[in-house]
Amino acid sequence: MSSETVDTGRRRFLTATTTVVGGAGVVALAIPFIESWQPSARAQAAGVPVDVDVSQLQPGQKIEVAWRGQPVFVIRRTAAAMAQLSKNDPRLKDPNSDESEQPDYAKNESRSRRGEYLVIVAICTHLGCVPLFVPEMKAQPFDSNWPGGFFCPCHKSRFDMAARVFQNVPAPTNLRVPPHAFSADGNSLTVGVDKV
Repeated sequence: MSSETVDTGRRRFLTATTTVVGGAGVVALAIPFIESWQPSARAQAAGVPVDVDVSQLQPGQKIEVAWRGQPVFVIRRTAAAMAQLSKNDPRLKDPNSDESEQPDYAKNESRSRRGEYLVIVAICTHLGCVPLFVPEMKAQPFDSNWPGGFFCPCHKSRFDMAARVFQNVPAPTNLRVPPHAFSADGNSLTVGVDKV
């Protein structure tokens, strides 16, 4: 039997100190791990709504912005383009937008919240090319009866001025209308939200 005595006070102190230091080490290791679960600042910024000033947008003009890494066209249509919309119905795959993606408030002939303004995600529903905005209502090499709208140069899909797809083209559905809302004064709109 040993004649040395055990110092229990010292043992408790060392046990408590080791526990505290070990716990602090676990917390120090856990913080970066938990923070890695959070989306990056770039990812968070990609999903935020985008404000667009439409106060200077003239009939027939287009503004292009990026929302969630995708091009979005904001177009102010002319009165002639608006009058042409109902005449296009017999040539369209989905004239009533029954199979296309848009908010309920844009499920109408103009596919918009405010008739003359069209807001679309400018990515062809066929293979993801960006269609060209061709507003002129005159014969084009790709369509002798062109009523104006969008033409996808990759595989020749055509869309009217409400971004509705024509028949006999590769694109299966109309271009997508993102959620959007106009300010009370109508001078700006926000892409990415339904209400401002």
